[in-house]
Amino acid sequence: MKRRADSLVVFLGPSLPEAEAKRLAPCTVLPPARQGDVWRALSLRPRAIALVDGVFEAQPSVWHHELLAALEAGVAVFGGGSMGALRAAELAPHGMVGVGRIFEWYRDGVVVDDSEVALLHADEEHGWRPLTVPLVNVRYAAERAAHARVLGRAAAQALVDAGQAVFYQERTWARVLEAVTPHWPASTRAAWDGWFVRGAEDLKRQDALACLRAAAEWVASGAPAPHLSSRVSSHGVTATDGAGALGGHGASGASGARGRRRLDGVSPTQAGAVSSGEQGPARVPSSLVRRRRLVDDVTATQAGPVSSGRVLDVLRESPDAAALAEAGLRRALLAGWARTQGLSVSAAEVDEAEAAWWRGQRVPASRREAWLARLGLDAQGLRRLCEERALERLALENASRLLPDGPSWDEALAAEARLGGRWADAAEAVDPTEGVGSS
Repeated sequence: MKRRADSLVVFLGPSLPEAEAKRLAPCTVLPPARQGDVWRALSLRPRAIALVDGVFEAQPSVWHHELLAALEAGVAVFGGGSMGALRAAELAPHGMVGVGRIFEWYRDGVVVDDSEVALLHADEEHGWRPLTVPLVNVRYAAERAAHARVLGRAAAQALVDAGQAVFYQERTWARVLEAVTPHWPASTRAAWDGWFVRGAEDLKRQDALACLRAAAEWVASGAPAPHLSSRVSSHGVTATDGAGALGGHGASGASGARGRRRLDGVSPTQAGAVSSGEQGPARVPSSLVRRRRLVDDVTATQAGPVSSGRVLDVLRESPDAAALAEAGLRRALLAGWARTQGLSVSAAEVDEAEAAWWRGQRVPASRREAWLARLGLDAQGLRRLCEERALERLALENASRLLPDGPSWDEALAAEARLGGRWADAAEAVDPTEGVGSS
């Protein structure tokens, strides 16, 4: 079966030329990742993402949250070489797969400073060509030269120290050697010059190649999609378990407290669902992440993808914008409050809410994926909204027990009928000869 290039999305820049990546495997190569780029790449529906290069300083760097969102969406995420190595070292417990020596150095604490992978490079028009040398390459060259007995231990350390002393935007091999030469005997410099032309290697390039190979092999294997399982804690704080589905890299994270019900009188079926340990609702991202993703996402239209932020601008101008927002706020507040009370819903209840929503949409099963794309949603996003609807239903059905002397169903019905003017119409329908008072 021919693989789609979109099955593997690669964020690549100075670590490896695009043409070389495409010779290695069918893939879609995107520029070094900025904040929000991984979210946007999910609209391509890849099976795997290989993060190698990413921006920093002048532009916001790729967020951990968007990489977790990719894992949650069932996309395998690999990282190595540069920014990918940094993020993989931080997110390996959540299922991101780190590849290469640089990743291992960060994971094991051999290096700790993000700037070790920084370098100055040309723009996209000039192929992201590296203009300076990252410190990890200096460190690797010192290690190899020592292994080849070209440098002694002290001379190798002096080389690394000289590389650290030069700002990354000015760190060329000429500047590093200029800095270290006073600390080397003439014989050492001569041995280095003879070895360097044939012995030096670009570690970032090697790791980028390894990262792409690992991601491409995983896509070609047809392995099932990884998943990021999670549970909502009793305090509404998310506790996440790493899936560990990829090559044993996913170590378990904090298990946290599982969601639970504390409603006297709640049906045994509902209570049992909470304690059974079955798959729970989707992870709830922080408000900062939700709001940023709302703006950065893309929505499919018949004319092509558009910015979800622009869709929101149009909605803000609609006559019923306030009513839509207030309805959404009521549901979100009620669901959020229910979580703070330690309530949760079972997977079956979320399934039921989702099925009810699809019945209301009247969309055939064959067109559901496209319909979600037109709504700016994916399966995980719909699942999260349906979990809110299920929580809202749970709270409403048990309203009289959720507060001391709480409101009943009939009290709520009467209050809304009176406020909406429908109470009078209903009263006119009652036969006066039936008398008054309690029946």
